Amino acid sequence: MPIAPLKDQRVVILGGTSGLGLATAALAADHGAQVTVASSRAASTERALATLPAGTTAEIADLTDSRQVSALFDRLGPIDHLVFTAGEPLSLTTLDALELDAARDFFTLRYFGALDAVRTAAPLLRPGGSVTLTSGTAGLRPGPGWSIAASICGAIEGLVRALAVELAPIRVNAVRAGMVRTPLWSSLPEADREQLFAGIAGTLPLGRIAEPEEVAESYVHLMNQRFATGTVITVDGGTLLA
Repeated sequence: MPIAPLKDQRVVILGGTSGLGLATAALAADHGAQVTVASSRAASTERALATLPAGTTAEIADLTDSRQVSALFDRLGPIDHLVFTAGEPLSLTTLDALELDAARDFFTLRYFGALDAVRTAAPLLRPGGSVTLTSGTAGLRPGPGWSIAASICGAIEGLVRALAVELAPIRVNAVRAGMVRTPLWSSLPEADREQLFAGIAGTLPLGRIAEPEEVAESYVHLMNQRFATGTVITVDGGTLLA
């Protein structure tokens, strides 16, 4: 493989200022890509640029606002790869405590935000380009309180298969991650968060949860893997076996 397999390719990572997106941005840049990350918060983009390689650029856009998404891609122009990792901090809610409006809000960014981003970016993707979305093992192995997260994962994976057919030969795939140590869990008190991580780690064959950099390798792999489409890569430490 070339030292810089993504050299001079333009990679746009929506949600690329934190967690999986930030780790993917760093790795793609190391592989030679011209990376742009996007977030709805200026402070997040500033923090990300302070840690990412020189030459990385950042954009600010509310990914739940279709007009802002359109304006974002108008500014960017042609691209080679689109990655969507955006998501608000996760919360687990059992059915008896579920608030329907809050449930809809989760879909607004994680599903409809992804769908709108692909819709808008598709005409700008160069030949050989790709789209990589984000799913999770909750879709296949949910627990109590995971009904919304599991539903979103199932919807994203169905979307990947449909778009792979509709947008061909543009490749459309997803990464299905297990538990990852990212800021998405920051809404939980630290003690509860660490207890959650430790409890899940104890059930896994690998005995630990993932770091963002480990999962980022799969996003970059899907940019480089030119014969994969409609595919969901699982990176879960054995979650689906536990």
